[in-house]
Parts: sequence; C-alpha cells; structure tokens
Amino acid sequence: MSNRIIKLLVLVLLSASSCFASGTLNGTIIDSESRDQIPFARVQLLDGSRPVSQTVTDINGKYEFRNIAEGLYIIEVNVIGYKRKLIPNVKVTNSIVTTRSIELEPLEIVIEELIIDSECEESVSRDIAPMNNTVIHGMIQRSVKHEKKDRSYQLARIAPVPNNTEQYDVIKENRFRNVSEHPLSTFSVDVDRASYANIRRFLRNNQMPPKDAVRVEEMINYFNYDYDQPESDDPFSINLEMGACPWNSKNELLLVGLQGKNMNAEEAPPGNLVFLIDVSGSMNSPNKLPLLKSSFKILVDNLRPSDRVAIVVYAGAAGLVLNSVDGRDKSKIYDALDRLNSGGSTAGGAGIRLAYKIARENHISGGNNRVILATDGDFNVGESSDASMVRLIEEKRKEGVYLTVLGFGMGNYKDSKMEKISNAGNGNYAYIDNILEAKKIFGKELFGTLFTIAKDVKFQIEFNPAIVSSYRLVGYENRLLNKEDFNDDTKDAGEIGAGHTVTALYEIVPVKSADGIYIVDPLDYQENISIDTEHLMTLKLRYKKPEESKSHLIRQQIKKDDIFKDIPDNNLLFASSVASFGMLLRDSKYKTSLTYNKVVNMLKQAKGMDEEGYRSELIALVETAEQLNRGFSSLRRD
Repeated sequence: MSNRIIKLLVLVLLSASSCFASGTLNGTIIDSESRDQIPFARVQLLDGSRPVSQTVTDINGKYEFRNIAEGLYIIEVNVIGYKRKLIPNVKVTNSIVTTRSIELEPLEIVIEELIIDSECEESVSRDIAPMNNTVIHGMIQRSVKHEKKDRSYQLARIAPVPNNTEQYDVIKENRFRNVSEHPLSTFSVDVDRASYANIRRFLRNNQMPPKDAVRVEEMINYFNYDYDQPESDDPFSINLEMGACPWNSKNELLLVGLQGKNMNAEEAPPGNLVFLIDVSGSMNSPNKLPLLKSSFKILVDNLRPSDRVAIVVYAGAAGLVLNSVDGRDKSKIYDALDRLNSGGSTAGGAGIRLAYKIARENHISGGNNRVILATDGDFNVGESSDASMVRLIEEKRKEGVYLTVLGFGMGNYKDSKMEKISNAGNGNYAYIDNILEAKKIFGKELFGTLFTIAKDVKFQIEFNPAIVSSYRLVGYENRLLNKEDFNDDTKDAGEIGAGHTVTALYEIVPVKSADGIYIVDPLDYQENISIDTEHLMTLKLRYKKPEESKSHLIRQQIKKDDIFKDIPDNNLLFASSVASFGMLLRDSKYKTSLTYNKVVNMLKQAKGMDEEGYRSELIALVETAEQLNRGFSSLRRD
C-alpha cells in the first residue's frame, strides 16, 4: 500500500473519529413533591458562567442537548412556580449519552402579619386623600436592626385562580385598502413586546392563547433584526425590503424597519426612577410579587451612581416606602424590596398620583425621569375604569415623566388596561412571565427599556395606485391614526428606546394581479388620475426628540426595484414567519394555506446566529401550538 493511500486512510479515520468527539446530555425535570413531570421548563447548559446551549422541556418534561464537547458543565433550570436550580459538575463524555434527571422544589410564599411604618403612614395621610377609611395592610414591615421580632409566619401554597377574569381588548384585523380610495396609511410605532411573552405563558401552560391576546406587531417586535445603525443626525435608521408574500404567492410583502441608535452606560443620561409596585391581595402568587421583586433586583444591579430610585406601593391606599436614593445605595433598595408583602384592595390611581409626585420632586433636568409600574392591572379602588386611568396618565405625562408598565401573573391579568395606560403615558409595556424575561428587559435591553431616544414617532406611507392596487398593514390595529394626525404635533404617538428595532409589514396586491374584489363602483363626481412615475411609494416619518415639542420630518420616495429581492434577506423572512405564526393564532381570514409546520420550516431557514436562543424558543412554541391546535381540532370534530 502506498504512503499516499495510508495518509488518506489516516485522514478519513481522524475525520470519522471527530464526528463522535461529542456527547449527549438528556433527562427529565420533575416536581419533587408530586413527582409530576414539568413541561416547558427552561434548561440552560453553562461552561462556568458562559452559556453553551439552552432548550425547553417537552410536554413530558424531557430535555436533550446533543453534540456537546467533552467536559464538566453546570445545568441551570428555571420555571415559574419553582425554585431555580443549579446542578454543578455534570460530566459529558465523548460518544456517550449522559442522563441527568432533576427535581425542582415548588415555591412557597411566606405571608407575614405586617404593619405600615410611620414614615409611609405619614406620607399617605399627607399626599393621598382618605379612601373610605381604608386601612393599609401588607406593605412594609417596621424593622428594628433587621431583627425578626414578633413576626407571625404562615406557609401557604397559592391555589390556582378558580375563575379566569383576564381582559383583552377586541382586535379587528386590518383589511385591505384600495389605493385609489385610501392612498395614505398612517400609524404610530409600537415597541411594546408584552403580547409575545404573554402568548408564551399560555403555550407553556398547554393552553392556546385567546385570539385577542395576540397582537402581531408585538410578536414581530419582540425580536431584534439586523438593521443598519443610523449614520445621520436622526436617532434611527430606516430599512426597507420587499419580496414575495409567503402566505399568498400572488401578493408581495413590504418590510419597513427602524433601528434605534445604540447607547452605552457612559452616554445614557442619569435616571430618576420611581418603582410603583402593586402589593394588593391579587399579587399574592409566586408568579406575581415574588417574581416582581426578583425582577427589580436585576434592574438595581445595573444602576449607576448617577441614577436615583424611589419606591411607592399601593394596595388599599398608597405609600412611600423608600425616598429617592442614589444608585450606590443598592442594599437599601434591596432591603425595601425584600420587605414588601401583599394584601388589601387595589388603589391604582392613588399610587400613580403619588409616584408622579415623587418623580416630579426629584426631577433631573435632561435626565431619564420615569415611573415603572409593576402590576397585574387589577385596579378596583378609586380610578379603576380604563377611561379614567387613561385620562389620569394623559394628565401626568405633561409633567415630562415617562412610563414603563410591567405586567405579571395570570388568572386576573388585565392586559387591556395596561396597554391603554402605557400608550397614554409616553411609555412602553412588557409582560414578565419568568425571571429570564426580566433579565432580558433589565439586562441586555436595559437602555432600550428605560432610555427614550425619540417620542411621538409616526409613519405615513402614500402608495402609488399605478403599481399598488391595495394594501394591508399587518398588525398595529390599535395604533392606527387618522391621516390628519400625522402633521398634528399635539397628537401623541409611540416612543423608541435606545437600540430598539421597530418593524412593520404590509401585504401588497400589485396592480398586475389585482382581481377586483377590493374595487368599489366608480364615483360619479370625481375622477382618479394617476401621475406617471416609477415610484412605489412615498414614506414619511415624524418624530420629536425627548425634550422637544416640535417634530422633525423625514421623507423618502422609494422605487420598487431598489428594495425588491427575489431571495429575501433573513430580516424579511424571519419577520414574515413571526407574522405567519400570529395569523395562525388569530385564525386570520388572510392566512390562506399557512400551517404551523410551514411556519416551523420558515423559522428554521431564517433562524440565523440566535446567540440568545430566543428564536429557537419560538420554534418550540410553534411546535407546541401545532400539537395543542391538533388536539383542539379533534375535540371539535368529536
């Protein structure tokens, strides 16, 4: 045998052996008390502090990692209602399957018999009018040198809510608009992401989400996209792409994307933050107040010395728990959070008034002045109707204070109310279903969550009727504006945070493929005359800088050939995949031949790098929805 052949054989053997130079790790996640398997738990594999891979347990509580390099790893498991667990020194060996099943301990809530401290009580009597002589319970315990004296404890497992009273606004899906009659499409940007996290919560609990809980634009905007950073003086770049529509081959899909300018800790202005925390009885659940406190601690970890924090709580009335302190006093903020407990009714309006008062007293000129409201939205004392709460927030936003709304919990969750007040308050809205979502919001995306770079951002697109027969804006149903609102600087619109991406999709019917179903009878007294031009559309965008009241205008005329791609980039492919998932969850009349399996294939094609694992998680959710929908369909047939 020649030396050349021997060398080739050696190379082949080395190559073959390298294919097996990795191992597999799998197992089952189990409830330590009931011995039930736990589905949809997030399992992460760590090499020291470095994430290696992550997955979600299936319906039988099973997880698996494949192609793992030989070595020692840490397994981290997180799921709502259970204590986080770390398993160190898990050995993975080449070519061997390692099985490690893990038991999780259910969370138990310590309910203490508490009284409000004198400082808080004085603040309530001074700042808030008495509310039917309501006594405040369960807000904060008077402590003496942190000694546990005269405390009564009761361990209690919180039972499931017997009657689901969650509330969602009805969404009437955008229909196609004929360009000859409605050439202008006008809407406010939306960077809220609450809908996606809420949908995830339902699916992980083996439930299909309510149709009106699905806001397609919030699903799309939960994810970041590979858009260009702004190069001009404007705080964001505009990115456009067009291609074939994946759910209707006769139509085309237009993507309009904004990329907010990134900001680092040195560039960000100092923050004057007021935590407004709901400690009413409805918050007494593992996925509410305990999760809330852990979430805020992640934010506190990232405070700078120039930042300030105050804490206001509300139940039957409202009180000041912690006067404004700077970011160096982290232990004082942690201590105030640790002492919060729940009890009583929910005076949301009183809490909002006091929080804005504290924010105004500590106002930082040129800084980030913001109230962060954390609640399940179940207001039932004082201002409680949606209209009255919106009017209150609209009144308070004139004081130059922004609003972030964080939703928690299930069973009595009031999504409709929280979305309205965040929209009214120059704010953003997120739903926290687990501690990893809190880490995403207050860790990686901290500056986008807390620092506004542009406010009252509005789009207006004029389509050319010679090229576009009709169009449909995908999502944004509750963000539509009248065409006159675009030039009206008194009309409130959406805000964009540092580093945020905002994506909108239009389904377009080209003139050449229009079938006439969107055409009305010709008018007797008007004549439609088209201008001869190659432009597909004119895009206009207005925005204000955070401290200004006069808007800036950006205007671009776009040719189709400049943005149309036969093979779409990942941005368009992924955004359209997410939109397809939303359309299936909403049972959209425009979904045509879409299936969950098709969406999974589209997502796998557009997944990209996915360093944080969010896109992989989405694929698992689509697969879960497919199985749940299949079961639901069989029940309907029976």
